[in-house]
Amino acid sequence: MNFEYSEEQLHIASAAKEFAEKYIRPYIMEWDEAQTFPVSLFKKAGEMGFMGIFIPQEYGGSGLGYHEYIAIIEEISKVDPSIGLSIAAHNSLCSGHINYFGNEAQKKKWLPKLASAEWIGAWGLTEHNTGSDAGGMNTTAKKDGDYYVLNGAKNFITHGASGDVAVVIARTGDKGDSRGMSAFVIEKGTKGFTSGKKEDKLGMRASETAELIFDNCRVHKDNLLGEEGNGFIQALKVLDGGRISIGALSLGIAKGSYEAALKYSKERVQFGKPISSFQGISFKLADMATEIEASELLLHKAAYLKNAGKSVTKIGAMAKMYASEVCVKAANEAVQIHGGYGYTKEFPVEKFYRDSKLCTIGEGTTEIQKLVIARNILK
Repeated sequence: MNFEYSEEQLHIASAAKEFAEKYIRPYIMEWDEAQTFPVSLFKKAGEMGFMGIFIPQEYGGSGLGYHEYIAIIEEISKVDPSIGLSIAAHNSLCSGHINYFGNEAQKKKWLPKLASAEWIGAWGLTEHNTGSDAGGMNTTAKKDGDYYVLNGAKNFITHGASGDVAVVIARTGDKGDSRGMSAFVIEKGTKGFTSGKKEDKLGMRASETAELIFDNCRVHKDNLLGEEGNGFIQALKVLDGGRISIGALSLGIAKGSYEAALKYSKERVQFGKPISSFQGISFKLADMATEIEASELLLHKAAYLKNAGKSVTKIGAMAKMYASEVCVKAANEAVQIHGGYGYTKEFPVEKFYRDSKLCTIGEGTTEIQKLVIARNILK
């Protein structure tokens, strides 16, 4: 097995790092405090090829794989996880769903705009009262001639207000029927399709989260992805890649926290020597470094399986679960190593600490990942 990035992959990681340092770092706290979703930044990311990572070149994308994807999300998330989250959601959810399940006409219509970030993508599965129980969703899509009429709402949707197009899963059959849901592509401006409440969040504040609302929203049958009734099955496959996304985001947060803590521990002097020389601090750093390495290996195994077209459900869930728990722990320890300064906005670990918790919740909680893993190892 080769554990080294290729020259091309190193170049891609370097480009992502340079992008983050130049276009993101100067504005981190400004965006965070105002909850600004910096649309113009994502247009620049589109120019860099970061908004169409998986999209084939024939549709204007970069045509890259999951190892490169992890490198990009990791480097950006080391600087600002909220931007890493939005780039990940755009690539793996909305664009990914259309790329995997759209027909040729649908791909030609929407993928080039998503790849360039002319359009920002959203993806709607979660609802107020269902969460991970997607089979109980209340949003319906009823057939009316050549159209489907959607009624209901989705919440906790990344880019729910600013997105130009959304892939939405709605119920076309009975509640609880895994083949009773279908996926639709809905463009902003479609009558009856609006955004609702924007969430005021603990962390990831520059990544917009809002409701999608459907009030007799008429969507043409040409906007149906795949066959009617396959929406939930499609969503599960999309979420397999989404777990790698959150894992890569978690890895970036963990590395950012660790690197900040390591730097501070070498600079902070107590009792006449750097605090890194004290066993209590050095052991924390050793644990962080070890767990980050383990997270990275799990993630790249998942990436290998995904690139090879093999089942990634179990390893993806393991990678997401472990990396997300590690990132919360690393952020917590980084704050602890900084002491009182870690509790101030003067140092980056305060924001890593706030941002990290989403990773154990987004794309399914830690408990959901354990359920997925258990089902796979016991069947």
